[in-house]
Amino acid sequence: MNPVDIITKKRDGGEHTLDELHFLVQGMVNDSIPDYQLAAWAMAVYFQGMSDREATQLTLAMARSGDTLDLHDAVPPRTLIVAKHSSGGVGDKTTLAVGPIVAACGLPVGKMSGRGLSFSGGTIDKLESISGWSAELGEDRFRRQLRDVGLVVAGQTANLAPADKRLYALRDVTGTVPSQPLIAASIMSKKLAAGADAIILDVKCGRGAFMEKLDDARALARLMVAIGAGAGRKVTALITGMEQPLGKAVGNALEVREAIETLRGRGPADFRELVEQVSAEMLLLGDPACLSLDAAHERAREAIASGAGFEKLVAFVAAQGGDPDEIRHPERLPNAPVQRMLLAEKNGYVHTIDAREVGLTVVEMGGGRKKKGDSIDFRVGVVCLAKVGERVAAGDPLCTVHTADESSASLALLRLRAAWRVKEDASNPLPVVLDRISAN
Repeated sequence: MNPVDIITKKRDGGEHTLDELHFLVQGMVNDSIPDYQLAAWAMAVYFQGMSDREATQLTLAMARSGDTLDLHDAVPPRTLIVAKHSSGGVGDKTTLAVGPIVAACGLPVGKMSGRGLSFSGGTIDKLESISGWSAELGEDRFRRQLRDVGLVVAGQTANLAPADKRLYALRDVTGTVPSQPLIAASIMSKKLAAGADAIILDVKCGRGAFMEKLDDARALARLMVAIGAGAGRKVTALITGMEQPLGKAVGNALEVREAIETLRGRGPADFRELVEQVSAEMLLLGDPACLSLDAAHERAREAIASGAGFEKLVAFVAAQGGDPDEIRHPERLPNAPVQRMLLAEKNGYVHTIDAREVGLTVVEMGGGRKKKGDSIDFRVGVVCLAKVGERVAAGDPLCTVHTADESSASLALLRLRAAWRVKEDASNPLPVVLDRISAN
């Protein structure tokens, strides 16, 4: 086959055959197709799109381009491997609470997660704020922990969906990252390669997410659900709000503390709602005992109320080398030496919080990366004390910044002043779950 013919076909709106897509993916892996031709093809896809069939075949080819995991020998017979994916958002520490809850209900959770870049934090970074915790697990240890503990979160292996790594690197520098078929194939190929039978997708939508418009988030969710169905997997997608930070805490150690509080039956209402919803969706897909979403919600609530979810978090952290005392006593997690409050300047109601600005402020304080390889200060972050819909009086705290020094605190407060908009007229709290999309 000739790469030029494949590029031209997509440029003119044609639909690729299975053989053409396999040829392209093999060219990504063995370097037989140069970057400039792959970039041209990605741009053609950006403008012309792909059918559901094409996107599914591309996803499967990318999933099979390297190692694939079959974890069924590490779990009881006929147990489904259920995975969760979030498209990322400010304050999104959902995995830290959902994983222990679902595992405590008897459904094994084995997840490969990533690090944060730009305003969106990464699950691995948050967990690494716990002393000694490591994401570097070999496949044998991954399987053993999945069997013995029921919960494991690790970094992505080097040869998992290698075609995606090359294609994403090209998309990142050619303006084709927003292509929905390529986004969907990137996400789903890694989940399929990691051995997932059922997948819950948390597609964030709003100012604090990479997908800002609801229609775009719905379209992406629908495509990923269609890919999952075409690949023989069970998939449900939730569209969830990210116009303001999720929960109150933004910043690695601060978010771990908030996840702990939530597993202890406390924590912010919006975060508790999302944790329960995602947990219930995972149980509904993977646990035959959960015959309805209401029953799955009840199972999730029981895991919190009994303390089983919290104890599962302790066991999981210890299994990966972390200090369990920091989970039982979260005040021992890293603490920033300087804490300063941003105060409301007038009476009124919080109408908006610019989630992206909050996330970028945390990055500026050292709590995130501006480029890959940057080190992270786990201590720093922002705690949102007044959320959208809440009434404040002049002088009430809107948020607290946790910083390494006074200079950083002053700059952060100056920047965050514009992130909170307070008006005299009342405002309503923002919804957490905006939509639910399934193959049924």
